[in-house]
Amino acid sequence: MEFSSIQDVRNQIDQLDNELVRLIAQRGKCVKAAAAFKTDHADVRAPDRVQQVLDKVCIKAADEGLPEEIIEKVYRTMIGAFIDYELEQHQKLRREQA
Repeated sequence: MEFSSIQDVRNQIDQLDNELVRLIAQRGKCVKAAAAFKTDHADVRAPDRVQQVLDKVCIKAADEGLPEEIIEKVYRTMIGAFIDYELEQHQKLRREQA
């Protein structure tokens, strides 16, 4: 990518942010759906699955030339937020089934 001004850079970042939000929202829908398949909080927290995801995205980040530390921080934060969201969804589903 070549840019001729800071505004060009900012415009590209804005476009990427829009796409990232759209994709994160899709991920959120998947997380909400996953809550229905899990039996307890341990299933929601799924530390082995979290590590699998982190390992995968770190490899992909390295392939893309992004420092693994950045993607790991981003994903740990995102996964933590989604675990909280999924726990809420899981509790809501269990209350509705009771």
